[in-house]
Amino acid sequence: MNKRVVVAMSGGVDSSVAAALLKQRGYEVIGMMMRLWAEPSENGPAHNRCCTPGQMADARRIANLLDIPFYVLDTREVFRRQIVDFFVEGHRRGVTPNPCLECNRHIRFDWLQGHALALDADYLATGHHARIRHGPDGRHQLLRAVDRQKDQSYVLSVLGQKQLAHTLFPIGDYCKSDVRELAREFGLPTAAKQDSQDLCFLGDGDYRRFLRDHNPELLRAGPVLRRDGTQLGEHSGLANYTIGQRRGLGINSPVPMYVVDKQARDNALIVAEREEQGARRLQAERFNWVAGRPPDEKFLAAVSIRYGARPQFATVTPLDHSMVDVVFEQPQVGVAPGQAAVVYADEICLGGGVIRSAE
Repeated sequence: MNKRVVVAMSGGVDSSVAAALLKQRGYEVIGMMMRLWAEPSENGPAHNRCCTPGQMADARRIANLLDIPFYVLDTREVFRRQIVDFFVEGHRRGVTPNPCLECNRHIRFDWLQGHALALDADYLATGHHARIRHGPDGRHQLLRAVDRQKDQSYVLSVLGQKQLAHTLFPIGDYCKSDVRELAREFGLPTAAKQDSQDLCFLGDGDYRRFLRDHNPELLRAGPVLRRDGTQLGEHSGLANYTIGQRRGLGINSPVPMYVVDKQARDNALIVAEREEQGARRLQAERFNWVAGRPPDEKFLAAVSIRYGARPQFATVTPLDHSMVDVVFEQPQVGVAPGQAAVVYADEICLGGGVIRSAE
């Protein structure tokens, strides 16, 4: 009997090709799309960017072309609770939350994978650019994609052995150009479709406007301070600024200044000169070790501090099961609490955690 796999379909080229490849390889394929929460709109029904009527129609069309079943799973409430509320709460605490990480943690590889396994599926497959290596000892490794420019292992660093044992990434061995060529060979209408961008639940892509509408308190004015407490001006709300930002600070300074910290308790925006903004050390919490357990001792690895950033050499010290200390060989600019610090050993993603502090 053929293995059964549920493919998370989005109406895009990556998930479409993933489904086509699995069907070609002899799997029993079921297409499934999640209907996610979107903010109400004055101009009509609310639609999440990941599941607009057009994308849903594209996904259904692909399923029909491949002759596979297709279902839509109502995920609006759990998405609002786990992702949207998390996003707003993160900004309330003055950090830079990463909803994509939490979506993979709670929605795709918990909620959706749970539904897939409930259908007696052996695997959940997605169109992520990443790879999985299954070892002879029954352990599973998360690997970076062949196409480093599209690699998504950073946002998959929340996965563990239980999830990887029932996950497939069919396109991780292909470059993006090859994925599009495969779509043309399969006769899929998504071959030239552009990749999605920005936060999917924002109707207009403006997260500042979203926060202003959903929690106006987050955009309360406060002081712009140097590290020594000298006030240089007033900010328009901490959520309006990002770590490393230089322009649009509205301050009077003879030299360029950069955002280095957001202190929610005092509603203060901290700025510094260029040479003051690098961080040599960070601590990350909620750290997930893909292997299921941390190494026994500190070790040298490469650490990425944001999605798409080149991993940099650092000494990583496990502090306990869910905390790590990271000391970089060179100062890193733009280390933002709330983002993830993801640890690599060559092409292997060892895991990641949420940056709590940096200095």
